[in-house]
Amino acid sequence: MLRLQLPTDPRWVDVAKMSLEAILVDHAYCEQKAASSCISLILKFPEFDVMVDRLSPVVAEEWAHFEAVMQQIRKRGYRFGHPRKDAYVVQLQSFVRKGGSRTEQLTEHLLMNALIEARSCERFKLLSKNLHDEELKQFYHELMVSEAGHYVNFIQLAKTYQDPEKVEKRWKEWLDFEKEVMTHLEIRGDRMH
Repeated sequence: MLRLQLPTDPRWVDVAKMSLEAILVDHAYCEQKAASSCISLILKFPEFDVMVDRLSPVVAEEWAHFEAVMQQIRKRGYRFGHPRKDAYVVQLQSFVRKGGSRTEQLTEHLLMNALIEARSCERFKLLSKNLHDEELKQFYHELMVSEAGHYVNFIQLAKTYQDPEKVEKRWKEWLDFEKEVMTHLEIRGDRMH
């Protein structure tokens, strides 16, 4: 379903399990950024009514995820640290095509967001299957389901505004680019991506 071209290196979940505090803090910031990204799309492209209507509830869901991750952080006596640069997202942002019509610009951002959600979904699945903490396993399973829905939402929105064949062609390019990013990305247990 996710169509990711390269699965996460299995070593990632092993190092993530040893860095739960760092992974939870990074995850909280990922949820904050996801909510902010949806808000930015709504503010940048307000004329796309269907997108505005479909992303408004996603903002609330992503912020609820932020709050839920914060509860997990506090419950374990961890500290909420400073945000870290997300090398994965920075590289994806470099692939966003500049220029073109407003619809083409929106499509680029929707596809980038879909890809981030897809990779997050895959990582949540790994955590839900491999963590020793039963509560966190269930927590990540529930988030995995939600992120999969967000991924589908972004793809469907892109196909709402652009020719689906054109979206599929560009989506394949995004998937190929992300594969290259993942090939060269350092495996770090303190990063969700």
